Amino acid sequence: MIESRFISIRPPSEANSLLLPITYGCSNNKCIFCNYSLASAIRFQLRPMEDILADIDRVARSYAWSVDRVFLQDGDALAFSYAGLVQIVEQLNAKFPNLERIASYATPRDILRRSPEELERLRQLKLGILYMGVETGDEYLLKKIRKGVDRAEMVEAGIRVKGAGITLSATILLGLGGVVGSERHAQETARILTDIDPDFVGALTLMLEPGTAIHDEWRQGIFQPLSPFQYLEELKTIIAESDLSNCFFTSNHASNYLPLRVRLPSEKERALKLLDEVLARKDPNMLRPEFFRAL
Repeated sequence: MIESRFISIRPPSEANSLLLPITYGCSNNKCIFCNYSLASAIRFQLRPMEDILADIDRVARSYAWSVDRVFLQDGDALAFSYAGLVQIVEQLNAKFPNLERIASYATPRDILRRSPEELERLRQLKLGILYMGVETGDEYLLKKIRKGVDRAEMVEAGIRVKGAGITLSATILLGLGGVVGSERHAQETARILTDIDPDFVGALTLMLEPGTAIHDEWRQGIFQPLSPFQYLEELKTIIAESDLSNCFFTSNHASNYLPLRVRLPSEKERALKLLDEVLARKDPNMLRPEFFRAL
């Protein structure tokens, strides 16, 4: 990891990647459940190109042959200009002979700023996977959480990534609709996943972080969070009602109550059988303890 004075974030699957910050923060920075901007205490900004290239050169001097994967930070590296992105990934390809894959978070809005041809060119330069926060397929909730796009735009962004030959990892957020909106959130999320058909899905569980708008709603009695087993009911609905062609589906993030790793659709029945068993028993000892959960 390249040293940064800001809080760094990355997907768990990028733990062994070189972390190269090219932006700080998130260009949307409005989602009511996210405390990243509060924790980092910064506004979204692009790093100067000369600093980025200098970091690449510095790492390459000692580790040129050791780096095979790079993750472009921070929460929204795809917000960088297309010309700038090309310059950065070309430099990475030039400096690291064993480079296999470059990855990045990407908001749906910034994906839609890139043409199919631009995305394909980035793939040719080894941009191999994008991590996109879908969160929900519920049109009402997408607006409420201030995601910045509607359902149709979310689907188009996902399809555009896959159409360029880039692997798509989608994140969804269990419990986002609270008790009142739980059923619709689960059903509509299953439907949007079917429409996008991502290569990976990571299901996280909502955590109410102090300072966020959704935490304020909870304190005011406006938002009623789900119980641990109600979160699993949502997870069951999403798995049961989604129709995915070849997707690795996980709920093994630290925020989740029940770790799950399955290939869909081939292991759908196994996943549903496990969830049925846990939901039938409702034994808290089968779940991750609350004090072990984290963002």
